[in-house]
Amino acid sequence: MHCTARDKPPQLSACKLPELSRVKTALSSLRLFFFFFFFAATLTYDTLRFVEFEDFPETSEPVWILGKEYNALTEKDEILSDVTSRLWFTYRKNFPPIGGTGPTSDTGWGCMLRCGQMILGEALVCRHLGRDWRWAKGQKQREEYISLLNAFIDKKDSYYSIHQIAQMGVGEGKPIGQWYGPNTVAQVLKKLAVFDTWSKVVVHVAMDNTVVIEEIKRLCMPWLDAAGAYGESEGVGELNGCLEGACAMAEEETALWRPLVLLIPLRLGLSDINDAYIDTLKQCFMLPQSLGVIGGKPNSAHYFIGYVGEELIYLDPHTTQPAVEPSEDSQVPDETYHCQHPPCRMHICELDPSIAAGFFCRTEDEFDDWCMRIRRASLWTLPMFELVDSQPSHMVSVDTLNLTPDFSDSDRLERFFDSEDEEFEILSL
Repeated sequence: MHCTARDKPPQLSACKLPELSRVKTALSSLRLFFFFFFFAATLTYDTLRFVEFEDFPETSEPVWILGKEYNALTEKDEILSDVTSRLWFTYRKNFPPIGGTGPTSDTGWGCMLRCGQMILGEALVCRHLGRDWRWAKGQKQREEYISLLNAFIDKKDSYYSIHQIAQMGVGEGKPIGQWYGPNTVAQVLKKLAVFDTWSKVVVHVAMDNTVVIEEIKRLCMPWLDAAGAYGESEGVGELNGCLEGACAMAEEETALWRPLVLLIPLRLGLSDINDAYIDTLKQCFMLPQSLGVIGGKPNSAHYFIGYVGEELIYLDPHTTQPAVEPSEDSQVPDETYHCQHPPCRMHICELDPSIAAGFFCRTEDEFDDWCMRIRRASLWTLPMFELVDSQPSHMVSVDTLNLTPDFSDSDRLERFFDSEDEEFEILSL
């Protein structure tokens, strides 16, 4: 990792000291360790100004950011503008208590929840503003952007607030204040999206390392089922140009395609990522439908948005900032929702094998294009998941799955976030 905000505490001298001196030195070092640990976990936006972040590398290797390719030697400003335009959700403090009497800060436990907000926020940016939209400090923002940001403000009635995610997580077996894994946050976002009547996106979580095309198309085109039922009852084989057979459905349900947010929880190894999947993982960031990857290290989640060489580029939620209160006209002070320093980087081999990859398909054509690209890539790289036309006979329907993890085994509660709630099989060669 290239951010220097988390310096290691000074090591004890190797020279021999009297017993009392050794104890005093150890206690002093321990105090320094806790100081630096606390400092790293509670950085504020103001203190970030005094922290040095390593500039982007001068390299001829291509830089990929969420489906966009850049040249680090000639397009550094464009790279930083793209990164800055992504929504950056971090720890916050002094927000209304979760559940009325719960925590008023998510520092120390909410990093994966914030990463979930970032990957979904990117999907909604693509949905309402487009992938090429750019944020600029002090610039008057579009109404859609303000509405989008309000959906994530830290208050109970925002669609995707820390309050909503934490409370919805209780239904997934996660008490408020407990670590989440990529799979749990994906399941929670899927449930919350149902209530978002403005964005009207379908969040689909592909389980068992399998993406079923037929299943997704029925979710994104619900009129297909209604049309089939109508055709069977009336003897009509197919719809005419005005969607006959779906006329009794709500207007939003008759849209030809509801925008898709596809989240795929994966485990790419046991304790470390399998080298065989590194090239495939890089391919994810090259797809135009890419939303990035959520994952990180045990108990330390990040939102990965691209790569350069053998390094992953990511946004780090481990910065505590004051909660933001919208003004009476719903305008949001938004500077702290955009990372205005060079992004962090880490070697891809340091990535924990438990991740969730995300993709956004605004139209059916975009989904078909994604399927074509995935199948083409599988010809020369080891696929991370299986793409099938229809549901295999051995798979249980998603609707009948019990997605709430079984926590009867107390040992599971002591596991790292990257494996404690994952119900999918481990990929192997």
